[in-house]
Amino acid sequence: MEVNVVGVAGLGLLGRGIASCLLAHGISVIAYDVSPAVREKARESIATALSELIERGYCKPSLQEDWHHLYIEVTSLEDFARCDFLIESIVESPEAKAKLFDQLEAIVATDTPIASNTSALPITLLQRDRRYPERFVGMHWAEPAHATRFLELIRGELTTDACLQSATALATRLGKDPCIVQRDIPGFIANRIGYAMYREACHLLTTGVADAETIDRSFRNSVGLWASMCGPFRWIDLTGGPASYGRAMSAVLPTLSNESEVPEPIRSMMQQDAGGMRDGHGFFHYTPEQAAHWEELYRHQAWRVREIADEGSPIAPEAK
Repeated sequence: MEVNVVGVAGLGLLGRGIASCLLAHGISVIAYDVSPAVREKARESIATALSELIERGYCKPSLQEDWHHLYIEVTSLEDFARCDFLIESIVESPEAKAKLFDQLEAIVATDTPIASNTSALPITLLQRDRRYPERFVGMHWAEPAHATRFLELIRGELTTDACLQSATALATRLGKDPCIVQRDIPGFIANRIGYAMYREACHLLTTGVADAETIDRSFRNSVGLWASMCGPFRWIDLTGGPASYGRAMSAVLPTLSNESEVPEPIRSMMQQDAGGMRDGHGFFHYTPEQAAHWEELYRHQAWRVREIADEGSPIAPEAK
């Protein structure tokens, strides 16, 4: 079934990025959020994102006006009844998502796929107590959602092939390079690897191996050299092969952190509700100007990686 109208429930940072991505590819969006202020912020962010896409040559200039006709802002979930596909992007809470799904399942057609934008929650958990659990699938997006190729699609234990195929077709149409997570597991692929890395970085910091700036710099100058070109398995093959790495790993692995709790200093900063660049308090301190500078650097990097891929480098999907 061709997807022409997509409902987006939740217009926070990722929700409005998802809406921007859909609109950029000519798909009508029915957008819902309980907060008028969030809805207003979403309109501003979408206009900025689409202007950026036009400026970089990814969309026709006419989209600057056309998107207003494709974007339908609603204040009732009942308007999702005519959607071909739904994407939920609310707070990362199983209880909140379940409450929303209860409402959605009473409104939309029984065969309409419902995707949950989550970075860690098992989709199988979200399928519990659903009337039609087979049409639920995970969609893990990354900011800036309108620019990155990243998208993980997660199959829950009850997700059908048809549902997963629909999500994959939509993702491909949106210019993503979808990675299919075939076995539902907390954190999926990217975040599980990332959390292991963050834990070890905290271990190095708390045991006095180096300060945060040095750890960041060492990581950036090594992993940053190759991570946007290839993944860990290709890197192993490129730099000595499994046999070489295996010999080195045997001595290092027993010394790595295996904590099962949130590590220090994240645990202490979590109690202080440290928001990183959001409030200037994280591993480093930021003025508003410094935070804006780092956010702009990140957006520039996201576009640079996207443009390299689009030029047909080895990281482009069609070159795999």
